[in-house]
Amino acid sequence: MTKTKRKSSVSSRPGKLIEVSAADILNKPLTKRQLRDIEKLRAMRDSAIDFSDIPELTEGKLAEMNRRREPKKLIAARLDVDVVAWLKTLGLRESGYSSHINTILRWVMEHRRKVAS
Repeated sequence: MTKTKRKSSVSSRPGKLIEVSAADILNKPLTKRQLRDIEKLRAMRDSAIDFSDIPELTEGKLAEMNRRREPKKLIAARLDVDVVAWLKTLGLRESGYSSHINTILRWVMEHRRKVAS
């Protein structure tokens, strides 16, 4: 369960802490406007969609894609305060740390392998 604090303006009292779970968000009914927008999109023909701002996906680009699907190992690590502060400067939330740390460590590992060979 995620706890969030409502944003308060300077002239109002501080908001009280509320609890929000993923189920609360996912099960929230759509508004009439959202339902209307969905229906408009469903009615739209594919030929009416503007793809001009999306680069074409060629066979070459597909071949360059390298998505790793290696199994992951859950670990706990204690990091120095300044390292966590640096990670926060990258705009990562706590949930993004492990993926980013993995990317950094993978780069170091592959670089060392190249140097060693």
